[in-house]
Amino acid sequence: MNYLNPSTGSGSRTSRGTFEFGRTYVVRPKGKHQATIVWLHGLGDNGSSWSQLLESLPLPNIKWICPTAPTRPVAILGGFPCTAWFDVGELSDDGPDDFEGLDSSVAHIANLLSTEPADVKLGIGGFSMGAATALYSATCFAQGKYGNGNTYPVNLRAIIGLSGWLPGSRNVRNKIEGSLEAARRAASLPILLCHGMCDEVVPYKYGERSTLVLNSAGFRNLAFKKYDGLGHYTVPREMDEVCNWLSARLGLEGCR
Repeated sequence: MNYLNPSTGSGSRTSRGTFEFGRTYVVRPKGKHQATIVWLHGLGDNGSSWSQLLESLPLPNIKWICPTAPTRPVAILGGFPCTAWFDVGELSDDGPDDFEGLDSSVAHIANLLSTEPADVKLGIGGFSMGAATALYSATCFAQGKYGNGNTYPVNLRAIIGLSGWLPGSRNVRNKIEGSLEAARRAASLPILLCHGMCDEVVPYKYGERSTLVLNSAGFRNLAFKKYDGLGHYTVPREMDEVCNWLSARLGLEGCR
């Protein structure tokens, strides 16, 4: 299904209420626990499918936490309810962003990471809408607060976004340039973005634009990988890139 056809419905932006998060799946590290990464699924998916893929990766020192998004009406699907980290209409720079939904999901993710051991490095990754939520988490980390002004509590060491986009991209630069501390955090956070050039759901231009916006906002430690012929899915060579990047950035032992 193409989730990016603009729909006529505007969704229930004013009467969302609170939504229950679904089941969380955990993949335990097979070796020494050096890092914990929350991995976020795409629209309409759940944590189970990604947990099975992540378990097969040659990264024995990572604990993966794969939550499931709440089921909510989604404007892009004409108000049809499915698992979604936030409400989304059409993808455009002018469209309204559901910051209430984003803050709720990003706080849930930070809460999952906040109980991890102090010596373990923390990260967030995701696919499609999950990637968008991971990138929004990165901007909250840099600013030191959520969009609603509450303090962001977690020290992030890695962000991965596959086939995603950056919500709230219009205002990111202004929010970070105004604070030396935010600029320092932005510059220190490693980010890997990957995007297929034949993505028919989240077009490649959104991945490219997200990279440019993050870069101009001061996220200097940023890698962008593009894949010829790749649509809106992942392939082994992309996951190899993720493994190698995480091993290098987080200094993981015995990953190959």
